[in-house]
Amino acid sequence: MQPMIKQIARMMLAGGVMCASMAVFAQSVEEVKIGCAAPMTGSQAHYGEDFRNGVLLAVEDFNATKPIIGGKSIRIELKTGDDQADPRTATTIAQQLVDQGIKGMLGHFNSGTTIPASRIYANAGIPQIAMATAPEYTQQGFKTTFRMMTSDTQQGAVIGAFAVKRLGFKKIAIVDDRTAYGQGLANQFEKAAKAAGAKIVGREYSNDKAVDFKGILTKLKRANPQAIFYGGADAQAAPMVKQMQTLDMKAVLMAGEMVKSDTFLKLAGKAAEGTVVSLAGRPLDEMPGGKEYAIKYKNRFKENVQTYSPYAYDGAMAMFTAMQKADSTDPVKYLPFLAKIDMQSVTMKKLAYDARGDLKQGDITVYKAENEQWKVLSDNK
Repeated sequence: MQPMIKQIARMMLAGGVMCASMAVFAQSVEEVKIGCAAPMTGSQAHYGEDFRNGVLLAVEDFNATKPIIGGKSIRIELKTGDDQADPRTATTIAQQLVDQGIKGMLGHFNSGTTIPASRIYANAGIPQIAMATAPEYTQQGFKTTFRMMTSDTQQGAVIGAFAVKRLGFKKIAIVDDRTAYGQGLANQFEKAAKAAGAKIVGREYSNDKAVDFKGILTKLKRANPQAIFYGGADAQAAPMVKQMQTLDMKAVLMAGEMVKSDTFLKLAGKAAEGTVVSLAGRPLDEMPGGKEYAIKYKNRFKENVQTYSPYAYDGAMAMFTAMQKADSTDPVKYLPFLAKIDMQSVTMKKLAYDARGDLKQGDITVYKAENEQWKVLSDNK
């Protein structure tokens, strides 16, 4: 009996030592705070959820590798803020995240929120990778600004030329929502369309909360445009195209990637038919890691990939990869490695930034709404 008791005691002691070792290991894991902000409520909440899901999936995948950086086992802790697509709220969220000690920022989503918030991150020396597409974001002279998607300079140039050279539109009207994104994209579209030989027969302005466009459309109808380009989001584009139909306008609605959504198709209904939009990047099934990502995303969130999550995933992974290459989570130390990142990602074969933080590679795809689905019209590689 005595030997058995001694054996049990030894087992308990060994078990206690093992548990203690595990406890010490668990305590040695360093939490690295990373910020994420997007509109999580309001009419753009579906964009924000799509964006956040991509970031969240990247965080979970990276943490699952049990990364060791700087000789320490680290774990990414995501700090998420709802900026409501509002510039003032965005700056408040930005300062809160900086005060919480984040080591990097993924977001914001909108250009109008990203640009004012970027100064706060830059002043704190915190690298920021945002979904914002307005050219101004990376033209401020900050060393901390990077993109997840191609800028509006390229996208506007492609869709503007496409409207004239491929679709044959010579008389075009333009409406934008006065946000940094909507106005910037509309400006680039106008520049490219004019250069291709089109005449801009009207330029009108609205806002990102509007739902009644009848006054603007009635005015534009007199000019008999073949197409109306809208710089703005799907929540406004849907009622606009429905009102175009009500007014018996024959013009085709054109827009950027914020209108290339299932939400637009659902809200606009039959009026969506024929709408033409552009989107940075390749179709999901043609992306280098698109098919695998689609399966992973569906398993995790029980829904299909929308638009922005693959780009958000890549942006997050670029930041984490830079930390690994620098062997540090210190923003000062990993920032130079982020600027020189060169990696294959879900969305592109070579994810790399130029001196401003813009993506070096930038494909643009043009889609058309047909039978309640988005069909590829053409792509620009």
